[in-house]
Amino acid sequence: VTDVLRLSRGMTYKAAVAGVDLGGGKAVIIGDPATAKTDELLGAYAKFVQTLGGRYITAGDVGTNSNDLDIIGRNTDFVVGRNATVGGSGDSAPMTALGVFQSMRAAAQSHWGTPSLAGKTVGVEGTGKVGYELIKLLLADGATVLATDVNAGALDRVKADFPQVSIVDSIIDADLDVYAPCAMGATLTDTTARSIKAEVVCGAANNQLTVPEVENILRDRGITWTPDYVANGGGLIHVAGELKGNSAEEVKLKVEKIFDTVTEIFAKSKNDGILAGEAADAVAEARIAEAARVAKG
Repeated sequence: VTDVLRLSRGMTYKAAVAGVDLGGGKAVIIGDPATAKTDELLGAYAKFVQTLGGRYITAGDVGTNSNDLDIIGRNTDFVVGRNATVGGSGDSAPMTALGVFQSMRAAAQSHWGTPSLAGKTVGVEGTGKVGYELIKLLLADGATVLATDVNAGALDRVKADFPQVSIVDSIIDADLDVYAPCAMGATLTDTTARSIKAEVVCGAANNQLTVPEVENILRDRGITWTPDYVANGGGLIHVAGELKGNSAEEVKLKVEKIFDTVTEIFAKSKNDGILAGEAADAVAEARIAEAARVAKG
């Protein structure tokens, strides 16, 4: 419950920073998707979403895929990210990964003066839908990639498709240039922030900091952290584009502009003497306030 409340706030800020005309909310089905997920459970969830009358539109995340969303779509009109065969826009993971990659390039530009990841060692923690796509982009850019996951099947896929990737037991304490958390959040604690060796942190995971104050530790150690809800906004842009009827190319161009958004946030952080997280929040809150003014006429 704590996680979903944090996620719902994050989605609100993510939508605002991403420039999409949506509010922000989150739903979680409590249970192990490997054992608890059934057509009946997804159908029951969909019927609940339908009772909200469109105030909440559901989509995929950890533990779900487009096939699950197809099942959900049988019982609610308010779902995005279904397979193209049933009128959806398909899996949002590639666009989420592209947004993270563009954010990482912006962070590299800020930290090292070049947007290229060539020659850098990047540790990807979590090789599911998004992590897998991110690895593909990093390798194409010339990065050396280390990867880990608690799911043996996900790692087997990486081993088979990307034999040049080194599989390790732990990422966060490895010798890295970039730490990319792409699994569950809250991996950056008071302790790990003081021991991490990477100089840049940028990944797809939500709520990476256990508490906002952890960013102070990273900053004091000279580590560049990219606010997570900015970096992982590509998936939201993808499904928002589905609602608006945007083409795949239009969506991709908007996701690629996350590079500019992250660059602006780092500039605001430097110019205003505030943390990157505070700068991102300020950008989001300004747009939310403007939307409220417009709504009130």
